[in-house]
Amino acid sequence: MQLETLAQELWTAEVDGRPCDALTARHPELTLDDAYRIQGWLRQKRGTRLVGWKVGLTTAAVQKWLKLDHPDFGALHSDMEVEDGGTVLLSRLIAPRAEGELAFVLGRKLRGPGVGAAEALRAIDFILPAIEIIDSRIRDWKIGAVDTVADNGSSARFVIGRRPMPVDMDLKTIGLTLRVNGEVSSTGAGAACMGNPLNALLWLVNELGRQGLALEEGQVVLSGALSEVHTPKPGDHVEVQLGGGRVEVRFE
Repeated sequence: MQLETLAQELWTAEVDGRPCDALTARHPELTLDDAYRIQGWLRQKRGTRLVGWKVGLTTAAVQKWLKLDHPDFGALHSDMEVEDGGTVLLSRLIAPRAEGELAFVLGRKLRGPGVGAAEALRAIDFILPAIEIIDSRIRDWKIGAVDTVADNGSSARFVIGRRPMPVDMDLKTIGLTLRVNGEVSSTGAGAACMGNPLNALLWLVNELGRQGLALEEGQVVLSGALSEVHTPKPGDHVEVQLGGGRVEVRFE
């Protein structure tokens, strides 16, 4: 089995908009380390600027579903970013879902392992409200942990707000509201993400360090969902309010 061949399969599924069968259904011997190697190949294949990272599987319920006791991560590239107030074309995606999240913006480089909360807070420049549009190149979201990691953490697009907020806010209690076409779809708080979104960033930087990677100055880190996801339909307007900030996107 060639990991690069499996990576090419996922890449073709994304480009063509045609999902493939779960990798683990055909190759149950695949490990998480194999999955991150596949993800790394996809980063190189994409060829666009790496602008940050996303943390996923940040709730106990999702980890239990995928039989893990920790999160995962994926990469954010420049061609995945949608301008605040912009439009996402559903025809370019397979089975998207929208999540309200918190975004950290790094003011300096941060390299693990061994990074603690105090050091991380000094490195964070500010926070922003964010919307992540997740998608699965695996047919019908029939995924295991290895499948979603290989598939770039099931990430597809992201939108971040424009008004910076200070990181010294109480991130555990910060509130989030996700509205669809003006109506409240779901609400949540920072504590929904590993007890505190900062814990997601700490896990990420230390896991990246284990893999020989680091968070760079100016990069964005998406925390993971703070409320229930929304499955968008054509014409939907999705808005997320986080603390005193907001971000929005339309689906066509």
